[in-house]
Amino acid sequence: MQESKFAKRNITSIRYFYIKMTCFSYSVEKGELSMDKVDIIIVGAGVIGLAVAEAVSRTYPDKDIILLEKHEKFGQETSSRNSEVIHAGMYYPTGSLKARLCVEGNKLLYDFCNENKVPHQRIGKIIITRNADEEAAVKDIYEQGTKNNVPGLRYLTQAEVNEMEPHVLATGALYSETTGIIDTHTLMAKLESLAKENGVMFAYKHEVKKAEKSADGYAVYFTNSSGEDDALETTYIFNCAGLYSDFIPEQLGIAVDQEGYRIYPVKGEYFSVCGGKSKLTSHLIYPPPLKDLKGLGTHTTKSLDGMAKLGPSAFYVDRKDDYDVEPDHLEEFYQAAHSFLPFIEREDLQPDMAGIRAKNQAPGAPWADFIICNELAKGLPGLINLVGIESPGVTACLSIAKYAVSLMK
Repeated sequence: MQESKFAKRNITSIRYFYIKMTCFSYSVEKGELSMDKVDIIIVGAGVIGLAVAEAVSRTYPDKDIILLEKHEKFGQETSSRNSEVIHAGMYYPTGSLKARLCVEGNKLLYDFCNENKVPHQRIGKIIITRNADEEAAVKDIYEQGTKNNVPGLRYLTQAEVNEMEPHVLATGALYSETTGIIDTHTLMAKLESLAKENGVMFAYKHEVKKAEKSADGYAVYFTNSSGEDDALETTYIFNCAGLYSDFIPEQLGIAVDQEGYRIYPVKGEYFSVCGGKSKLTSHLIYPPPLKDLKGLGTHTTKSLDGMAKLGPSAFYVDRKDDYDVEPDHLEEFYQAAHSFLPFIEREDLQPDMAGIRAKNQAPGAPWADFIICNELAKGLPGLINLVGIESPGVTACLSIAKYAVSLMK
């Protein structure tokens, strides 16, 4: 077994043994040992935390890095409960992080998938129109995508839509050829594997309970897999805690409501399309997006095995752990889908899954961008917050990680 980099950092031999054997699953009586220090702590093993772990360990191979995750394995929240779509980037305001990192991330992700054999398909997306208002909305999307330097956008006539999707009801459409789908679990597994090869220590079932400023950086307190308390000191914290990413900044004195760091969970439900009707579409089919900016509206997504589902819906919730799908919402999905998929009947739909996105846009508030920031200006150098990382987070994970790691400088 290759010697851990932690051995080079004068960590107590007893602790080094436990680190090597159980990845920080140890117990220490108060006062028995001083707090050990590592260079970098990453909080959260969703797709963003995993991408950051891979990027920072590759960029700084001599740093001691540990990732703390409260669940027993990676991707147990938003990262495994989404549409698994590789977005193109045409919706977001020009110059925003969402626009820039999505467009950059789209190419990076396709290249990564090809190089690392991550299953994916560039199946394309059709944003349909059914009336004059939607034609105007799609024109705006095209213009926004052009400003954002999104490649592969073109208009489709009704005849072209009928040829590509003969079972879809539309007067025309905007086609995005760089939109695709991906196996997010395999993506996350590969990022974890690469990070481990680079020496990152993964501490699963380790839940962060507190963070505070210390003389030389930050003290991070957590419970380990045995439910025992412990702590580490670090120079850098990458806060990739997703739905709980407002916790660490609040612990460290940032006014999360004033700064726009508060997370407002938004739930999205999916209904699957049963039987052979899943095979009646071959692209991602979207109506123009919702005006309230909560989501992109009820649309059809495709999995890599060709099955289809509708969703997600988008509504604010109080709980961050309620993944139940309400069967009574079937009618809402049916009405939305039947307007452009006339072959869909109510009995074709079944509750599928739900996800909760980490939105930093309060109900009724203006559109909010990603927050990716080294908090030097707030007197917290080395605290790199990644807050409000929702869609297009999977698409942009590699570009987000690249940008976040660059902030260490």
